[in-house]
Amino acid sequence: MKKSIITTIILALTATVLYAQDTTKHADPPLSIYGSVDTYYKYDFSGHSNIPTSFATDNNSVSIGMVDIGLKKKAGKASFVGEVSFGQRSDQSIPVANNHIQNLFVAYDLTDKLNITGGYMATFLGYEVTPPTGNFNYSTSYLFTNGPFQNAGVKLTYAFSDKISLMAGIFNDLWNVYTSAKRVNTFGSQLMVAPVKGWTAYINLLTGPASGTEIDLTTSYQITNAFKLGLNAADFSAPDSLKGGFEGIALYPQVSVSPNVTLGLRGEYFKTKTGGYTPAGPAPGSSVTALTFTANIKGGPLTFIPEVRLDNGSKTIFTDSNGIATKSASQFSLAAVYAF
Repeated sequence: MKKSIITTIILALTATVLYAQDTTKHADPPLSIYGSVDTYYKYDFSGHSNIPTSFATDNNSVSIGMVDIGLKKKAGKASFVGEVSFGQRSDQSIPVANNHIQNLFVAYDLTDKLNITGGYMATFLGYEVTPPTGNFNYSTSYLFTNGPFQNAGVKLTYAFSDKISLMAGIFNDLWNVYTSAKRVNTFGSQLMVAPVKGWTAYINLLTGPASGTEIDLTTSYQITNAFKLGLNAADFSAPDSLKGGFEGIALYPQVSVSPNVTLGLRGEYFKTKTGGYTPAGPAPGSSVTALTFTANIKGGPLTFIPEVRLDNGSKTIFTDSNGIATKSASQFSLAAVYAF
C-alpha cells in the first residue's frame, strides 16, 4: 500500500512538472514596455533657426525632445501596439493640437504567412522615423520632413519567405491625422526583399487623390561588422489640384570605430518641382544639398549625439546673421537620447 501511494505521488509530481514545462513553452510573451527620452542643444551659426527640417528647432537653447512610451503584447495570433508621446518632437510630428498618439493598431495572424493590421501606424515610407532611437542622425532629412509620418488604415502582409514579403493596404485620404477628411481612398504597398545576409531593401508606394503619390526606395546593407551603408530615394507628385512635388536621394554611410562609438554621414540632395505645392525647404524649382556629420557615443542605454550640419541651396533659401538672404546654412547640435 505504501509503495502504491509513493508511486502515485511521484507520477502526480512528474505530470505536474511536465505540464508546467509545456505551459511555459507555449506561454504568450509578457506585455512589453519600451520608449525613449531625449534632450538637445542646438546652435545655428547665423544666430537664429535656419534649416527648415523637422524637430530640434530651438536655437541656442537646452531644449526637450520628447518622452515616448509604447506598449505591445501578443496573445496567440492577436497583438496590439499603443504608443504615446509628449514634448516638442511629439507636437511637431502630430499636427492636431493635444493629440499624443504615435501608434495605435491591432494585428492578427490569419495564417503563418499572412497578417492583417489595422489602426494608426507609423508610415512604412522612408529611412528615418519620428522617435530619435530609430535614427542615427539627430536632425532629420528633407525627405523625412516632407513625407508622411503616420498613416491610418488597414493592411495585409504576406511573407513568401524570410527573404521576400509583400504588403498592400487601404488608408485614409490624408497623412498624419487620426480621421479622414472624407473617405478611405489612399492605396499603399511595400515589397521587401533581403537578397543576402545583412542587406534589406523596401520598395514603397503610397497614392491617393487628396495626398498625392510618393514612390520610395529604402535600403540598408551591413557590409562588414564595422561598416553599414543606407540609402533613401523618393519621388513625390502632389495632387492634381496643386501640381508640383519633390524628388531626392540620401546616402547614409556609418563606420564603427569601437564598440561604443560610431561615426556617420548623411549626404542628401533634395529638389522641388514647379507647381502650387510648397514643401518644407527650397522654393519650387530649386534644390538643396545637405551634409550632416554625426557621431553616436553609447554609455549603456544612453547615447550622446554630437552633430555638425552644412546645407547649401541652389537659391538664397536661408538668411545670415544680419538677416540677409544667403544660399548656405550651418549648425551644431548635441543631443542625449535614453532608450528603454
